[in-house]
Parts: sequence; structure tokens; C-alpha cells
Amino acid sequence: MTSETGRHRAPDRLRRAVRRLALDHRLPVETRARLVLSVTASARGEFAARRCVRLSSSVEREADDRPGLLVVGCRPAGTGRRLNTEDLPLPAEEGSDGALTWRIPLPRTPDGTADADSSDGEAVEEELLAVLGRMDTLAAARRDLEYELAETNRGVLALYVQLEERDERLRTAHGQILRELEDALRPPPLELPGLELAVHYEPAGTDAPTGGDLYDWFALPDGSVHITVVDALGHGVTSTRSALTVTHAVRTLALEGHPLESIVARTDEVLLPLDRNLMATVLLARIHLRAGVLELANGSHPPALLVRGDGTAEYLEVPGRGIGFPLPGSERLLRVPVAPGDLVMLYTDGLTESRRDPREGEIRLMESVRKHARRPLEELPGAVAEDMHTVVLHPDDTLALAVRIPPAEPVGPAAAAEGTIGREAAAIALRGTSGAHR
Repeated sequence: MTSETGRHRAPDRLRRAVRRLALDHRLPVETRARLVLSVTASARGEFAARRCVRLSSSVEREADDRPGLLVVGCRPAGTGRRLNTEDLPLPAEEGSDGALTWRIPLPRTPDGTADADSSDGEAVEEELLAVLGRMDTLAAARRDLEYELAETNRGVLALYVQLEERDERLRTAHGQILRELEDALRPPPLELPGLELAVHYEPAGTDAPTGGDLYDWFALPDGSVHITVVDALGHGVTSTRSALTVTHAVRTLALEGHPLESIVARTDEVLLPLDRNLMATVLLARIHLRAGVLELANGSHPPALLVRGDGTAEYLEVPGRGIGFPLPGSERLLRVPVAPGDLVMLYTDGLTESRRDPREGEIRLMESVRKHARRPLEELPGAVAEDMHTVVLHPDDTLALAVRIPPAEPVGPAAAAEGTIGREAAAIALRGTSGAHR
């Protein structure tokens, strides 16, 4: 049965009426406070317009003898108006006539809240105490959470430090392994009077110590120096294996005495049954120090760059096709005279094609080698690579190998003239030999 507690024109009267209703039904103090605030807030607009609201209440009993529900209703006195429903501490059901209804479970037994004889002031004080107690509980819970969060953060920080230390140890060990692997792939230093060699290698990715770019150098029984530069297809350790296979085959054939111009084709012939997918470009250089002659054979590799002691420079083009290419082999052997002060740069295409323009790369390479030609040779390949990689649009493994015949000690006029005549005679002989090879 629903009973109406009357019409109310002021929030204080409505507030006291709702509180009394809650006290009569022994609602928990927090529920009581929420109900009082919600009903009063819903009527705020009506009171501001100097209109009244109607408050009603009823109890819905449950069939199984449970306490039931206290139903509290609040509606505008007139038709066509609606009460406020925003930000109510206790949500309500909104009816079609603008009325709001709160359905609140009745307590089975009193829970220590104020009884029905409590005054309004005592009830308000109890509600304030409940709010303060709730705030204290929340504040304590927040302190506990902040403490737990601080402890968790300290634990996470300690774990992060441990992980960083472990990662640093792993990086150190990984770097050591990579350095050892690089050292194992490099040929031993070659120290010969009258010849300087230096090399710079840079893989395309930091996660792999090497790629398909590899070099080899060694002295032959006749006193000449053989140099091999290989660029195997692909990246990483797989291409390194291919490049190693090529360099080992070339070394074996060179030590067996095969002519330099035949080694590229012979290497393809030897390796084809072992790996039909192997593809590599190859540049072979042989320096005869006593004769002052450089020999070159090429299999699809970028040409060597020769910078003379006087600063003049040229690319030494030799046609040919690489390992795994159709009709592999160097089409001819190129022989050029070299003299003290001359510098030869052998390299892979990662040095000149970082901007995807080989021709522009060759121009820039010639300018860079000329600029650094008088530096200590061990610094020269790295300095040239730094110049060439100012802009990298196409990252690739890079190898730069420099060979220089040190300038001769100053000599008297007679000896200088004799040396000039000797070099001219060697050049004449070479021109004749080159014609025979063609």
C-alpha cells in the first residue's frame, strides 16, 4: 500500500521527511544518506521554480517472508514536468509521468543505526560520522595501495636493472663472439716490403657479423701478391658461407698455378656440382712488385680504382661474368703498370650503390679516395666508407680494400732517370702483352 507523506515546497522539509522515512524503516546509514541526497537533488529544479513535489512511500513484501522493499516515490505536483535524474547518489527509476521511484531492500535486522526515535540532528550527525568513517577507510586503503605500488615499482626497477645487467653481459658476450668470428674469417695480416694493405668491412645489419662480402690475400711462390674480393648473393651467415667457398676455391686454384684469367671460370666449374644456387661476383688482383705490374681478372664485379701518385685516377674495367652466371669467367686479363705512390681501391657495390645510383657512386668514390690518398693507409678505407655512407638509401654489406705501393725514398737525378726509362720500357712491354691477351 502506497502512502503519501505530503507536498513539499522547500528542500529542508523534504530532506527531513525522507530522513524520517528512512529512520522508520531502519535503513543502513549510508543508504539513508544516499536516499536523502538523491530525493532532494531530484527536486532541486522544482524548488528553484517555486513549485512543490509530492513524496510517497510503500513497502513491497516478499512471498517467502523476506523483509521486502521500501519503495520511495517523488513526483512533480503538476503535469508535463520532469525531475532531475543526473548525478544522483542512488539511481532511480523514471516513470512516464515524470515521477522517480527508488526501490530499496529493507534490512532483516537493525545494524546499529539510529532508531526511529532519533532526532533529525542526531541522524545527520550519524550520517556525517559514517561519511567521515568511509573517507578514513578509503584514505587508509589508498595509503596501502600507494605503499604496495611503491613496493611493486621498486621490485620492477630492481628487475629492470637485473635485466639490463644481463642484457649487457649478453651483448658483451655476443660482441666477443662476433669479433672472434670476424677474426676467423679474415686472412692473416700480410706484411711485405714495398706493399701496404688495409681493409674496412661493414655488414648491412648489426645483428649479423658478416655477410656475403669477403676478401682474401696471400703471397705466391713467385713473390707476387694475390688478392680476391667476393660478393656473394644474399646477406648474413648463409651468404658468408658462399663467399668462403669461393675464396677457398680461388686460393686453391691460384696456388696450383692456374692462369689468373682462367680462375673465375674454373672456380664456377669446380663449385657448380656442390651448390647450384651459389651466385657471386669476383674480382681477382695480382701485384708483381718487382715488375711493377698489376693484373686484374673480373667476374661481374665493380671495377678497381687506380689513383696514381700524381693524383690522376681511372677505373680499371675488365669485362666478365661471375660465379653462377651464364658463361662465367673473365673475358680477358688486364695488365697495368704501377709505381711507388700508386693506390688501388678494391671494393664491393655496397660502397658505391648506397644511394641506388652506381654512376654517381663511382664519381663520389673517386673524389673521396683522392681526398684521403695521403692518409695513413690503415685509416683510408674507413674514411672513404664514411664519406660514401653519408646518405644510405639502400643498405648493403660494404667492403673497401686499399693497396698502396709506398713512395720510394728520394734518389739522385741519375737514378731517377734510370727509373723513368725502366717504367717506360715496362709500359711498352705491357701494351704488347695486353694486345696478345685480347
